[in-house]
Amino acid sequence: MRASLSTAVLLAALALPLAAQQDSAAHSHSDPDHAAPGGGAVPAGWSVRADRGDASGASIKQEQGGLHVVTGPAIILYRADKAGKGPFHTLATFTQTKPSAHAEGYGLFFGGQSLDGAAEQYTYFLVRQDGSYLIKRREGEKTTDVSKGWVTSAAVKKTGANLLEVDHKQDPTKFRFLVNGQEVYSADAKTMPADGSVGLRVNHNLDVLVAGFDVHR
Repeated sequence: MRASLSTAVLLAALALPLAAQQDSAAHSHSDPDHAAPGGGAVPAGWSVRADRGDASGASIKQEQGGLHVVTGPAIILYRADKAGKGPFHTLATFTQTKPSAHAEGYGLFFGGQSLDGAAEQYTYFLVRQDGSYLIKRREGEKTTDVSKGWVTSAAVKKTGANLLEVDHKQDPTKFRFLVNGQEVYSADAKTMPADGSVGLRVNHNLDVLVAGFDVHR
């Protein structure tokens, strides 16, 4: 009886992680990437990288002096002429044109290194349609929370345009993260790299207009 009980307990313990893996896999397939019509082309001067596979499922077009980005896969967009070293201030205005089935983030990234390889690194600052923001650090396949997950803020508009800024220039000892002119988070400049590419991140299955993107050094 003891042997049978021990065997049953062992089998149950082994089944738990397997069940967790199956649940995770099922969740990942519940909201698959939906390729955007007319995807694949990238406006002159821009480079694009998808989180998974290639970026052909994303549509990126220049419109009204800015960009109209429709994803498929989650992507980052960046320009070689916006990379550099030293203190910086970057900003852009984002408008999600239609609600997404699941709340997904869009915004800015900085400190981009090795963006065309497996060792990519950058820090990103996003907002989403439920009125929250997120700051995370990516190093290869690993991502680490800076803001301790999604944080609700009255500064983030649930609909309409959101102006995002990362200011490392006014006070080079820290990074200031602002939404619509209001600081929502700050961090010691020693905690994350500043040098490298600065650009945009748009998570999957979104339709977003981006205006006024710039970097001041």
